[in-house]
Order: sequence, then C-alpha cells, then structure tokens
Amino acid sequence: MQLSLDGFVAGPNGEMDWMTWNWGDDIKAYVNAITDPIDTILLGGHMPEGFVGHWKNVAANPEDEGNAFGKKMYDTHKVVFTKTMTESKWENTVLAKGDIVEEVNNLKNQQGSDIITYGGAGFASSLIKHNLIDEYQLFINPTIIGSGMAIFKDVAEKLNLKLVKATPFNCGVVALMYEK
Repeated sequence: MQLSLDGFVAGPNGEMDWMTWNWGDDIKAYVNAITDPIDTILLGGHMPEGFVGHWKNVAANPEDEGNAFGKKMYDTHKVVFTKTMTESKWENTVLAKGDIVEEVNNLKNQQGSDIITYGGAGFASSLIKHNLIDEYQLFINPTIIGSGMAIFKDVAEKLNLKLVKATPFNCGVVALMYEK
C-alpha cells in the first residue's frame, strides 16, 4: 500500500497525484520480489475496472517495459469483494459476496502461494479492522498531503507489529515490511 508520510493512501477526494512514480530499478526489483510468489489478488469492489483494465493493456503491449509485470497482474487469479455486483465481467476474476472474515480465511486456508491485496482504502481498512493481514508492505512516499483517506482509522484495538525490514529507494520512497 502506498502511503503519504502523514499516513494517507489518497487525498480527500481519492487524489493520487502525490505519489512518487519515478521508480528506478531498485524499487521495481523489490515489487517484483514480493509479487512473484503470489497466486491470488484481492480487490475491493471499486478497484477491478481500473486495475484489470490497466494491466490488460500493459500485458497486451510487448513494447511496454512493464509487460512482464502486467502479464503477472492480469493473469493472476483475482477475487473482488463486493456487495453490489452480481457477476464478474473480467477474466481470471471471481466475486466474493459473503462475510469478509469468512471469505478471506477460506482463501488463506486453500492450497496455493501468497495472497496480495491491491485495495482500495475502504477494503484495506476492513481487512485491517478484522486483523486479516499477516504482512504489511507499506510504501512511504516523501510527501505530506495534510488530509485524505486513511486505512487505519477503524482499528479498535492496538495492533503490535514486528518490523521485518525497512528499505529506502533512490526515488525517496521507503518500504516498510511488518508482520503480525
């Protein structure tokens, strides 16, 4: 999850123009290393249109430098958590319409590799609130935005996490990896 230095994942109206995107090879290699072992991507109900569409376009363009990563994101099995959609219109994507705790725990108990989440803010907040995240990968951007959407706002009890590593990148982003 990308965060501003003051802890927001988006501006008050969902703005993401504050994020650092002049990524070098160091941060790209880090992201590839954490996504290589995944076989499932969890998305909130507002994410799949932009997420799947974007990675489908990247994967379809062999000239795009992110083509291999795009294929990984597009081809990986995705689960969209929604209360309103009745069917998935995206390839490699199914809907989860039940209780979030039951659905996520069922996915965690299945055979397979790692599961990763690509938000939105509300979905990430729900996962955090219900203590469903085993490992946090927080990408702290060197920007303070003052207000916006937070993912830790619904935490009712203190969560003690263990810092596994902190990795600074040339672009100014710092990745913080925490485990429960």
